[in-house]
Amino acid sequence: MNYIPLYRKYRPQKLEEVVGQEHIKKALTSAIELNKISHAYLFTGPRGTGKTSTARIFAKSLNCKEGPTINPCGKCENCIDITNSTPMDVIEIDAASNRKVEDAQNILEKVMYAPVNSRYKIYIIDEVHMLSTTAFNALLKTLEEPPKNVIFILATTEVHKVLDTIKSRCQRFDFKRITTDDIVKHLKYISEQEKINITDDALYTIAKNSAGGMRDSIALLDQLSVLNSKDAISTDDINNLLGRLSFDTLNSLCKSIIESNHQEAVEILNKIYNSGNEPVQILTNLMDYFKNLLIAKNCQKDITIELTQANEVQVSELEKQAKDLETHQIIFLIDKCSEYIKELKLTNNPRLWLEIAIIDLANLTENTKLVELQNRISRLEGGIIEPVKVSAYKTAPSPVTKPEILTPPQPSHKLVEGAAVGDNHKNSEEVNSNSVNSDYSPMPKSKSADTNLSDLWGQLLSLVQSTPAKALLKQWATPVKISPDETIISMKNEMFMKQVQTGVKHQAIVDAVDSLFGQTSSNIIIRLPMAGDETIQPSKQPATVPQPRPKQAEQPEVEPEEVQELKEEITKPEVKKTNSSMHSDNVNMVVDLFDGKIID
Repeated sequence: MNYIPLYRKYRPQKLEEVVGQEHIKKALTSAIELNKISHAYLFTGPRGTGKTSTARIFAKSLNCKEGPTINPCGKCENCIDITNSTPMDVIEIDAASNRKVEDAQNILEKVMYAPVNSRYKIYIIDEVHMLSTTAFNALLKTLEEPPKNVIFILATTEVHKVLDTIKSRCQRFDFKRITTDDIVKHLKYISEQEKINITDDALYTIAKNSAGGMRDSIALLDQLSVLNSKDAISTDDINNLLGRLSFDTLNSLCKSIIESNHQEAVEILNKIYNSGNEPVQILTNLMDYFKNLLIAKNCQKDITIELTQANEVQVSELEKQAKDLETHQIIFLIDKCSEYIKELKLTNNPRLWLEIAIIDLANLTENTKLVELQNRISRLEGGIIEPVKVSAYKTAPSPVTKPEILTPPQPSHKLVEGAAVGDNHKNSEEVNSNSVNSDYSPMPKSKSADTNLSDLWGQLLSLVQSTPAKALLKQWATPVKISPDETIISMKNEMFMKQVQTGVKHQAIVDAVDSLFGQTSSNIIIRLPMAGDETIQPSKQPATVPQPRPKQAEQPEVEPEEVQELKEEITKPEVKKTNSSMHSDNVNMVVDLFDGKIID
């Protein structure tokens, strides 16, 4: 007798035997009991969740000699034919190999014939999304109003590729992924029936690897059953069979990455690679390990065990490693693994990129310490720019020293702006009121007021999204006042001033100021230079550095691409207005009303 694979041998024959999908079993059972059978059904969901099996069971329930019934006898001619996949009146079609319009027309020709010896003539079309558009259109009318006693059951894993006109003519049932506990329970039953010696941890590993598909789980169990070992099948056996890395191996590799021990990480990587593991699989397993670290860092132990499917000893190791990492560091490592996996799939030298990835991961972990980021932010907010010191690669872990946090300067209530008598009077009043009771001084509106005008101008330029607008501001603009209440910019050229006073360029400046101060609808004034406008003051320097003489700030360098775009925009021909006397009063009125232009 030929060997029957386990996924075929243990295929459900009744609705109650289908694992999971309780909502679908209940709906189909009610339809049979109430005799409300539709002419078309659409079963959609991930692979291995029971779509085709449910379609066969439904067909058997409808065509059983004792039916329609929710419990087909399994002994009549129709039940036996459906079980053996040799029925006369239940036609299974693979749409992947029968996707042409001629195939659809062949179905339509046979639809008109009555069932031979069954109650219904049922068409089960698997992977229906593979049908061409013309084949779909050929089925439309028949699918909407099929002949009496004809039922269509469409199954697909990609329902978004099915035409909406098809979906609207079917009763849709969405199959969900089967839970890990339900898969393990069913695998235990099969193991007992087939006398397969396997541990519970191995069953959980199988269920986790199948991504919610029962067929994949049973197929893997069938593959493991041929090991015929005296000892119980363990998780290590599954990892060796699938080419997956063991927990201990990933733990050691992750430890060397966390400690920035590049030499040890590369040595472990060589052992893994020489064992026959593929580069993409190595990084995929490592990314999955980082994901488990992230869960252990942010969840309680019982939830971690449930989500990672790891035992208590492994979860304890994960929690121990997670203490040495910040959450944003783990997410950063996962993101980097994802980038290198994409690179490995495209490159012709995967070994090279695999080694680069491991060394890069080990280096990035050290350079993304949260305290170092806080120190950088403090230096930037204090207006101090220091050269970045690049440390040499270390072969051993070193303790992280607490960085010195720079004390920010005392807030000043004097806004950086052009000379204006009214504003000076207002500022003097604010200083006097704050000097009376400094303990109850209000919080600043947005940016700290002690920020230099030059710093604010540089930040504002970096936030301008429009390249032409940014080029105009760099070359022709001078900031007069930048504050949450009002921003004044002077333009050296009247033509360029008009370009940024309205339209898209003006809106780009408004958006940049809004982003700078965290507000909306900022007040922007763009004008020509006036007497009394202050020049941009240089950025603050540390106290140990002698202050240079005040000088006119240099204009930021303009990129060649920005200059080219600006030249192209300047050289655009102007649209000249025609003489209004050449047109009727109504035309001139509309032009004036909407500020329009008449183009010849």
